[in-house]
Amino acid sequence: MTTFDIHQHLWPKGFVAALRTRTTPPTLDGEQLTTREGRFEIALADHDLAGRVRTLDRDEVDVAVVSLLGLEALPEGERAELEEAWVEGTRALVGSAGGRLLAFSPGVPREGFVGVSLGSSLLTDVDGAAPMLDAAEASQTLVFVHPDAGRNRGETRPAWWDWVTGYPARMQEAYLAWLAFGRERWPSLRVVFAMLAGGGPFQLERLARRGIDVRSAIDPNTFFDVSTHGRRAIELCAETFGVGQLVYGSDTPVVDSRPTLDAVRGFGDAVRHVLQSDTPSRLLM
Repeated sequence: MTTFDIHQHLWPKGFVAALRTRTTPPTLDGEQLTTREGRFEIALADHDLAGRVRTLDRDEVDVAVVSLLGLEALPEGERAELEEAWVEGTRALVGSAGGRLLAFSPGVPREGFVGVSLGSSLLTDVDGAAPMLDAAEASQTLVFVHPDAGRNRGETRPAWWDWVTGYPARMQEAYLAWLAFGRERWPSLRVVFAMLAGGGPFQLERLARRGIDVRSAIDPNTFFDVSTHGRRAIELCAETFGVGQLVYGSDTPVVDSRPTLDAVRGFGDAVRHVLQSDTPSRLLM
């Protein structure tokens, strides 16, 4: 049975070149990436296809699904230019990877891609996102929701600040907006929220205290990737929704895949099979 990691990022050479030509964030100078969140040292070797395949082999993962996110705040023309560079380069990488790569298309369905990726801020305005969601529903494709880039944390806050506060908050808002405004409007659309929707499912008991029937959150077309989380968080979500609504994702190369992968494997072969093979196969194929 094929094993999947549905949450990875990979930059093709054309996208890297496009970043290098820019004078306003996001920019790339050497291996220093500047975004609206700040400056970060990256390793371009992490975006080499051969190296990524070696990482997949190490993790005993057959197929990675890559996506591009974090450009939602750019002016439309700039965003479209970067997206196109990524799309064309990624299409070529998928074609040359011998079946080891699949990809989500940014924003809209495209031929050769297995789903659509959306930034979390787009889902908080379902009317604004309606054309993209309508297109995804019409093409019966999967929607993958990922946190947007945050603000510059400034000099006084620790490096982990947005990682633990901003990203989860934005994902929770997207998830709760989907429950409140999106699910009834697009009942057949399959949606996967990255990083357990920022812990959004943890809020269901609080939601019930406001008189909301949280059984409406138990939805067969809403899924959660487990990226960046460990056993306790995964166990809570599995008990709430059932293990069949969870899917393995790692957020490679942003973080080391192994802690989450070890947590998934710690539940035993049956759970690992569901998260890495059964559910992603149903979603992607």
